[in-house]
Amino acid sequence: MEEILLKYGINPNQKVASISAQDKLPVKVLNGRAGYINFLDALNGYQLVKELKQATGYPAATSFKHVSPAGAAIAIPLSEKERKMYFVSEKTKLSPLATAYVRARGADRMSSFGDFISLSDVCDVSTAKIISREVSDGVIAPGYESEALEILKAKKKGAYTVIEIDSQYEPCVQDERTIYGVTFKQDRNNYIPTFEELDNIKSKNKNLPEGAKLDLIVALVALKYTQSNSVIYAYHGQTIGVGAGQQSRLHCTRLAGDKADRWNLRQSDRVLNLPFKSELTRNEKDNVIEQYLSDNPEIDMCESWQEHFTKEVKPFTREEKKEYLKSISGISLASDAFFPFKDNILRAAFSGVDYIVEPGGSLRDDEVISCVDELNKVLVFNKTRLFHH
Repeated sequence: MEEILLKYGINPNQKVASISAQDKLPVKVLNGRAGYINFLDALNGYQLVKELKQATGYPAATSFKHVSPAGAAIAIPLSEKERKMYFVSEKTKLSPLATAYVRARGADRMSSFGDFISLSDVCDVSTAKIISREVSDGVIAPGYESEALEILKAKKKGAYTVIEIDSQYEPCVQDERTIYGVTFKQDRNNYIPTFEELDNIKSKNKNLPEGAKLDLIVALVALKYTQSNSVIYAYHGQTIGVGAGQQSRLHCTRLAGDKADRWNLRQSDRVLNLPFKSELTRNEKDNVIEQYLSDNPEIDMCESWQEHFTKEVKPFTREEKKEYLKSISGISLASDAFFPFKDNILRAAFSGVDYIVEPGGSLRDDEVISCVDELNKVLVFNKTRLFHH
């Protein structure tokens, strides 16, 4: 049996903690000292990006926090607005893998603060440089270029956690864990979504563009590793709103929709042109934008503009934000289980959702389909529940 001792368990008072395997562990800690939560995030996140690349063919990255993705993405080139909203200079050259991480991190930059990163491919210098400037706890990848590894080792005064995983590793066919002295066993969830299953369209509107199909695949793979109940909004090859771990599916849809709305609002000229003081860090700008976009801010950024801006800024009123969001369309949404009521569809429509995938199987499927048809959206039943606990 091979074993790695960890800093501590989920909490510091749980002092004795380790991971082990009957044979050889598929992971090596190349730098730092990993904790229990680090490995939970790393192993869940790596499965996500490995399957995302398998499903789409693109390099993939995810930003994990507390065993759910804050964001997940594939390597689709950034638009000019996306570069600006993600604080990436036009002069900065990004590899495909670096682009995927910029997107994953940018999906919800507030939630990604202090993330654990998972990469589908060998970490190159371009990706390491992007990671080096963000507040992060660690990274897992199937390998590292030598210069990239040195860049990462320098983070957090040399304490940054760097994990390498064997890309050829195949886990056991059953998962096992112990809770309160009781051992649970189940078959591993080997489901990976395919483009073919998206042909099972239940709505009258059958117009499902290739880009939307790609976004639905991204959302479905991410759902598989998101604590349930979960709903994910996606656009342009990345998640833009993750609603995780809510007891009500409608609350998931609302939470993820609110995050998707903020992602879209960040691309408005009002936000992109905020006159930040030069000394503000990226994380400070994220905090300011979060407050600026909130309908109930803890700090009124417009009243205290001297602390953050070079000149006075006008409020982004609730009415102005609603008007801006009316122009949003083409968003994809995936749910890890069926929608029991049409209210989820109505809430999704507020955030520009046009394409929806869910397993189906509710007693009210007909009601949901009827609502989709009234709104002229596209609804796909993938027939596979994706709960994750």
